[in-house]
Amino acid sequence: MMKFEPENSDHFEVIVPPESREYKREKERARELRAGAWWKRKRATGICYYCRRQFPPAELSMDHVIPLSRGGKSVKENLVPCCKDCNNKKKNLLPIEWTEYLESLRGNHDP
Repeated sequence: MMKFEPENSDHFEVIVPPESREYKREKERARELRAGAWWKRKRATGICYYCRRQFPPAELSMDHVIPLSRGGKSVKENLVPCCKDCNNKKKNLLPIEWTEYLESLRGNHDP
C-alpha cells in the first residue's frame, strides 16, 4: 500500500485495489448513473464542483468526491461534475487532502 504524503500529491493510500470485484461493481454503478437523467441534469449546470468555473456540459466528467480506490461508493451523494483540469489534479485525493492542495495553491495554509 502507498501512503499519502501531503507535500507530494502523487502518493496516496489505496484501500480498494482496481482489480477487486467491489471496485469493478462500483465502476459499473457509476456508468449506470452517468447514463441516467439524474446525471444529465446535474451536469447541465456546466459548473465544475471544485473550481466553480463554467464549462460546456459535455466537457465535465463524473468525479467521485471520495475516490473508489479510497473506499468511496458510486452513489449520488458522492458524484459531482468536474472539469478535466480539476479531475487530473485531484487524482485519488480525499476531500481534506484536496482542500489542503487547493489552499496551498492559493497560499492560504499555515506555515
